[in-house]
Amino acid sequence: MAGRQAVKAVLIDLSGTLHIENTAIPGAQDALNRLRQTSVALKFVTNTTKESKKNLLERLQRLNFNLQEQEIFTSLSAARNLIEQKQHRPLLLVEDSALEDFAGIDTSDPNAVVIGLAPDHFNYETLNKAFRMILSGAPLIAIHKARYYKRTDGLALGPGPFVKGLEYAADCKATVVGKPENTFFAQALSDLGCRPDEAVMIGDDARDDVGGAQATGMMGILVRTGKYREGDENKINPPPHLTCDSFPDAVEHILKNLL
Repeated sequence: MAGRQAVKAVLIDLSGTLHIENTAIPGAQDALNRLRQTSVALKFVTNTTKESKKNLLERLQRLNFNLQEQEIFTSLSAARNLIEQKQHRPLLLVEDSALEDFAGIDTSDPNAVVIGLAPDHFNYETLNKAFRMILSGAPLIAIHKARYYKRTDGLALGPGPFVKGLEYAADCKATVVGKPENTFFAQALSDLGCRPDEAVMIGDDARDDVGGAQATGMMGILVRTGKYREGDENKINPPPHLTCDSFPDAVEHILKNLL
């Protein structure tokens, strides 16, 4: 801990770190409860765009995770903040189950393209409509650009390949709002009143979770669950503060060494 503050906040990824779809990572609920018995502040930060925050919370509570809606900060929340700030009328390329988080946003005569993970809408006609809008000057906003994520049946494409396709076709650069963007982590920490050097991030994505967090000055702990693949810890520089087998192991390290 030389040169660093004691940890005052822990940011925790959800999908792949605490659960995979409707299955909890073994021991994750008990590990979370152990963290709650300390004085550290907690924030659950996720790039999940397949469902609304309310649906996500209900899924986690069914898996017996002890958390509240206000503790969850999603890339959907960050996207909505940007849309409202810029007064965009978005074409929302997200799953229908995520639309609830954009309730009240004017989507008539859209003038911006907002893209998340939307398997049911990623067809030629919809993507071509987005392409034509971008060519006509509409900004492209990516809720995040993850390459892939973990489902119970294996790895699956994230929104990143589709964002890249639109960037390539329209010769443009998307504005990204989710992890690993500095503004995403800064907003999550601001909600906790915490500085980056007082916080640690736990996640299964070396680039978006750990690399993004460490770029802001946080410590990052990579877990070998979810989307993790062997050697991921070598894909970022600096490497993770620690790579461990699972969320419970990460919590054990924090309790013994960082508080």
